[in-house]
Amino acid sequence: MKDGCIVALPTFGRACCELLMSIRARISALRLVVLFGLSLLAAGCAGVAVDDRGSQPIPAKLVKEMAARGMTPADPIMIRIYKKESELEVWKRNSSGRYALLKTYPLCRWSGRLGPKMREGDRQAPEGFYTVTPELMNPRSQFYLAFNLGYPNNLERALGYQGSALMVHGACTSSGCYAMTDDGIAEVYAVAREALAVGQPGFQVQALPFRMTPRNFALHRNDPNMPFWRNLKQGTDVFAVTKQPPNVSACGGRYRFTSAAEPAMPGEDPLAPCFQEMPDPEVASLVAQREAQDEQTIGQLSQSSPAVSPAYVDGGMHPVYREILRRSGPAKLATLTSGAGKVPVSRPDAALADPYSQGDTDGE
Repeated sequence: MKDGCIVALPTFGRACCELLMSIRARISALRLVVLFGLSLLAAGCAGVAVDDRGSQPIPAKLVKEMAARGMTPADPIMIRIYKKESELEVWKRNSSGRYALLKTYPLCRWSGRLGPKMREGDRQAPEGFYTVTPELMNPRSQFYLAFNLGYPNNLERALGYQGSALMVHGACTSSGCYAMTDDGIAEVYAVAREALAVGQPGFQVQALPFRMTPRNFALHRNDPNMPFWRNLKQGTDVFAVTKQPPNVSACGGRYRFTSAAEPAMPGEDPLAPCFQEMPDPEVASLVAQREAQDEQTIGQLSQSSPAVSPAYVDGGMHPVYREILRRSGPAKLATLTSGAGKVPVSRPDAALADPYSQGDTDGE
């Protein structure tokens, strides 16, 4: 025998044996290739970093701040966004059952102008009341982490407003979104994720043109969006007197708000006439008192302060980031607000020309 073949076989037999040996050699070579490939794969897997950005814990410092305010990571949250001031607030329910402010974050960039979003591609960041449910959380955003506002909501769809994928996300770039840097969204995302994980079905986002103060209403009194903003203020007033996110529905082409203690209004045509509801008399009285006081102050301020009409320069940026942009340029700001500066700052010249000043907080 030689290499497992019988030398004395006839020519035909020898040919078969040689063919068999060739096949066996190729199979052996293939096995080596497969084994080598598997070893490379195993080695590669061992070196691959796990993408855990969506599961990072709430920073210990923030958990400590929660405890000092009678809050836990499991308590429900609410978020408020103010365009003019370029700020985002996280509110959380505390041990009293009422919501209190946990932390305010500076927004790095938003686009468009004050006013609602109506059309796809208009660069407007939305204004209105939204509910963010677990499926709207995005742990793999191209802008680090994000949550979708759910625009258009029921009212906006009924009004024919169009747009999609309007987010709160990281980095410092916006085309209809609210950008709050990678570090900022990492904290807010973790806080929201923990609240949703233990049973909050969705958290309310109140996206507002500015802090709903008499001074801001007086300054912007000639803006064509004023009726819409007054409608939004009805919701923030309910929150102000109850410290509970209001129930939100729509009728007559407007938002309708009731206190969280009242039954939620049934789903109906947002454009249909509003039927007469019987609101909680105590809440209604407190809201009416607040509105009357604010209207008096707005009238007084309107007599002494000229109305403003800011020029359009495409959105805003919080002064903290605008100063960095002014001193160090867009590349440096991009490095500080996104991983390795991979996401450039959107329209930095417009950000430097942000016409909106920090608003007052009286009455909030």
